[in-house]
Amino acid sequence: MNAAIRFVAGLRLRDHVSSAQRDLHWLPIEQRIVYKLCVMMHAVHIGTAPEYIRDLETPVSHLGRRAHLRSAAAGLYDVPRTRTLIGSRAFSVAGPKAWNSLPQSLRDTTSTATFKRHLKTHIFNNILT
Repeated sequence: MNAAIRFVAGLRLRDHVSSAQRDLHWLPIEQRIVYKLCVMMHAVHIGTAPEYIRDLETPVSHLGRRAHLRSAAAGLYDVPRTRTLIGSRAFSVAGPKAWNSLPQSLRDTTSTATFKRHLKTHIFNNILT
């Protein structure tokens, strides 16, 4: 990614890429992963994701014991417990975890284009703080 930033911004090999990355409005790798997870979870939430992906996620409102909790009304998803780091990287765990960390106003967005735009702004604001 640094090489791509240097190429696009016309930087030399020893130049720092942080400011150019901000100017290009490119997300760092870790935040890009969160972005992609949240976009996929948005597709699950509004019902446009393929069925095999929707079947991986369980809304809290569909869990019998927890259907009456505030998290059920807030549109949150159940985050399965894992014992290993590799298990926590699975979409069925990482997706709901990323989705549940978003503010309610962002989770309530129904338009995919609007969601993507606001999500990227939200992630950038979290990076800078």
